[in-house]
Amino acid sequence: MQHFLEDDAWNARSRLTAATLGLGAFLANFDVTSVVVVMPAIGTDLGVPVDGLAWIVDAYSIAFTATLLVAGALADRFGRRRTLIIGNAWFLLASLACGLAWNSPFFLMARAAQGGGAAFLVTGAFALIASAFPAPGPRARAFGIVGVVSGVAMALGPSLGGVISSELGWRWIFLANLPFCALIALVVPRIVAEMRDDTDKPLDWLGVVILTLALGLVIDAILEARHSLIRMAIGLAAGAGLVALFTVRQRRQPRPMLDPAVFASRPMAGVAALLLAVSAGYWAVLVYLPLFLGSAFGWTARSAGLGLLAATLPMLVIPPFGGRLASRLGWRRLFASALTLVAIGGCALAVAALTEARVPAVAWAFAGMMLIGIGAALSHPQLSGAVMALAPAEASGMASAVTVIARQAGFAMGVAALGALAPFDLAAAGFVWPFGFAAVASACGVLACLLLPASLNRRHRAGA
Repeated sequence: MQHFLEDDAWNARSRLTAATLGLGAFLANFDVTSVVVVMPAIGTDLGVPVDGLAWIVDAYSIAFTATLLVAGALADRFGRRRTLIIGNAWFLLASLACGLAWNSPFFLMARAAQGGGAAFLVTGAFALIASAFPAPGPRARAFGIVGVVSGVAMALGPSLGGVISSELGWRWIFLANLPFCALIALVVPRIVAEMRDDTDKPLDWLGVVILTLALGLVIDAILEARHSLIRMAIGLAAGAGLVALFTVRQRRQPRPMLDPAVFASRPMAGVAALLLAVSAGYWAVLVYLPLFLGSAFGWTARSAGLGLLAATLPMLVIPPFGGRLASRLGWRRLFASALTLVAIGGCALAVAALTEARVPAVAWAFAGMMLIGIGAALSHPQLSGAVMALAPAEASGMASAVTVIARQAGFAMGVAALGALAPFDLAAAGFVWPFGFAAVASACGVLACLLLPASLNRRHRAGA
């Protein structure tokens, strides 16, 4: 494998490389967080019912998760720069399609295509950084830049989306991607060399299809809960059957994408449950907070986006403190404390939904948003470290994939569950059910902490 930067180089070209590759991660994250504030407008313009709004997010999330498994293997085999450039062009065309969509079926197909393009874009960018910066110091700096850029997209996405929507309309959230994609297309070939590995590892296309269908069936079944319990039960059973089929298939593969034996321990099950809980208790709640803020307080998309800063800014500020607390308390106590904050925050949001007086309701809402934001910011980055600590060293790449899949699956299923519970008429009091569900999911995450060994992060530090 060749490196186009000197081992210890960190100069203007290094910073430009890291920033340009980080722009891909920014776009992929921005098109999740910015969309949450314009879902009501999209639903109104394209005729998407309230219980169908979840698919605006889930179509992207499911496609991203499924394509990510393929993108990593293709990047190693056919070239990391080529993967990024293909993903960038794919993402550009899908963003254009989203911005020009004339009905909901076309828009949702475009969102799914956008998620697939984002997976190639992010995979190519991360793989190029890992290969282009071989020395630990420059590599850490490069990933640090990407982390900051991604954090800005997550923290400021709703606010920027609200401003863009208020000034130009919701379509421009997607059309605004075009110049940035053009910039990536122009700059990357000039500053990044092609890199690939000589590998003959086969791609398990059938496994990817099975996993995608399983996740899609489970999400559709959850959304059908308010219409037909029988259809929900059938969908969940079919999804569970496909998950079992995927597991059996992976056990029989000589080189599986996800080896069930590696992740069958109680601690790993506990961390996976925590990933699901944080995704449902925080990320899924973010999707419906703009709907609640608009219904309860009459806030516009711009105002709702600014209000969401109470929940999103902690993701930019708190994570460094999470690392220090993990060193002092241990991961189990940190995760239990963080998920407790998220659960209390969900309860505060439920109280806000039931409070008729405006000032107390706003106070409860802001308290709830701050608590879920702080709790998620303390736990979210540290969960990746917990997965890596529990997985064998030779399965680190597989562990990273598990982290992404668990987060995306939890997010997608959480969005679906909250969508099934959200009120059809968007009455403020009706949001007590989705917020209450998020609180319960977070409380279950606290219980899942009991599956983690108390010495987990001490063992990780010793082996580092």
